[in-house]
Amino acid sequence: MFRVFVLLFFLASLSFSKVFVAKWDGAITPITVDYIDRSLTKAEMEGGTLFVLLLNTPGGLAESMRRVVQRFERSPLPVVVFVYPPGGRAASAGAIITISADIAVMAPGTNIGAAHPVQIGGVPTGKGKKEEKDVMKEKILQDMLAFVRSIAEEKGRNVKVVERMVKESLSLSAEEALKEGVIDLIARDLGELLEKIDGKKVSKLGREVEIRTKGVEVVQIKESFKEEFLKIITNPTVAYLLLMLGFYGIFFELYNPGAVIPGVVGAICLLLGLYGLSLISMNWLGLFLIVLGILLFVLELITPTFGALAVGGVISLALGSLFLIEPESPYGEIPRSVITGVVLASALFFLVAGRLGLKAQRRKKLTGAEGMIGEEGEAITDFRKGKGKVLVHGEIWDALSSEEIRKGDPVKVVALKGLRLIVEKTSSELPERKQEP
Repeated sequence: MFRVFVLLFFLASLSFSKVFVAKWDGAITPITVDYIDRSLTKAEMEGGTLFVLLLNTPGGLAESMRRVVQRFERSPLPVVVFVYPPGGRAASAGAIITISADIAVMAPGTNIGAAHPVQIGGVPTGKGKKEEKDVMKEKILQDMLAFVRSIAEEKGRNVKVVERMVKESLSLSAEEALKEGVIDLIARDLGELLEKIDGKKVSKLGREVEIRTKGVEVVQIKESFKEEFLKIITNPTVAYLLLMLGFYGIFFELYNPGAVIPGVVGAICLLLGLYGLSLISMNWLGLFLIVLGILLFVLELITPTFGALAVGGVISLALGSLFLIEPESPYGEIPRSVITGVVLASALFFLVAGRLGLKAQRRKKLTGAEGMIGEEGEAITDFRKGKGKVLVHGEIWDALSSEEIRKGDPVKVVALKGLRLIVEKTSSELPERKQEP
């Protein structure tokens, strides 16, 4: 009876086992780190037994690569990196990520390597600087060699070949990488990969884990809209173009005030370009975009532009709300439904309620003393020493004026002084009054 119970428990555990599969196609950037961290966390929290990363990359930032490797090492789940699809590659930082996996796999027709570190910017050249620059390059190279050497030794890979990938920019095909002991196996697709690794044992956090993949559920983890969007703008070329477009848009707006659209587009592009070049963080990007969105709503309210500023405000506020919270925040992201509701409510408030309120503020007052200003009437007496009486709205008022006003002259109220009106003659004087002595 006990054996039957154990068998049933084992079969139940297999039926609930899950393999989580993530896919990254592009440069290794901070967004890669966020995506892989989110995917691994999801796998760990939802009962995953294996994590597979389909990788196709030309390389990227060394710091982001190190953070990915560190995340792999912290995970209790076995991690498989699969260089896929055929024709893809794991170059530079991608090569190091691949060899850092518990199981490294490549598809036929892919290549791995060319991991020599490249310094961005570097030490300024010139007289007396060449030696300093060479020393800096050597320090970066030796640091990277030590890093990949430790990874290769831990994962049981060919240390000398891995070092050549970094030092000599060596690149290998899938067959060569397998022959040289850089990867563990070659598979045509995910199905063949899962079949081949079934039963393999790997060491994770000081314990041996046996991988079981037969009959397990495969869960695909797709990139979120935010990650897809940020992947585009963090591409160095795109980030540079966004930055220049932002400068040109703002310059054109300053040169031709009132064009509106170039200024709005320029401001948004400038902020996105600054983030893409890692000059501001995601939190600051979100905050600046939200402030810009509200500012554009206010400008639309004060100087109506038939909706151009309002559209820019909606876009800026929506993007800012989306980027305000970091993906790794323990509180999670702001729900899309909340962002949509807030953006629509803000747009309606500024464009409807705000405009009606501003219109009411600007409307001429019809009651009280202020309501008399601007009204026209007629003098019913000659003004003597600047004093006389006028008829305004069927009411007789004492009036003061610095002008000579005679009975019957049309007048206009320009101010009040206590209970007296201050008036002046209007341009529509009666002709016969001008001829009187």
